[in-house]
Amino acid sequence: MPGTRKLGRPTAHRKAMLRGMVTFLLENGSMQTTVTRAKEVRSIAEKMITLGKKNTLASRRAALSFITKEDVVKKLFDEIAPKYADRNGGYTAIYKLGHRRGDGAEEAIIKLI
Repeated sequence: MPGTRKLGRPTAHRKAMLRGMVTFLLENGSMQTTVTRAKEVRSIAEKMITLGKKNTLASRRAALSFITKEDVVKKLFDEIAPKYADRNGGYTAIYKLGHRRGDGAEEAIIKLI
């Protein structure tokens, strides 16, 4: 079930971190992070893309309430969502990279397909 991982953070910090990560992913197309964070970001990013596919005023406002930059929301609705118009889910891919040298956390790259 998405959104159940605590990621070792208080609720407000976790939500702010995930908002920033989803914004970064939609802005740049890919990002490198740990596997557990990537799995959380994937579920939220795919929900944002689904909102973009609806392309209504209500869905735009819902996306604006989560994504931290207005230009990223514009990019989501104008460029990203139309690419996936004929696709039902599975907009992102997670590629595992191995363990991080400092603390041994398993890292991954999450990309928009």
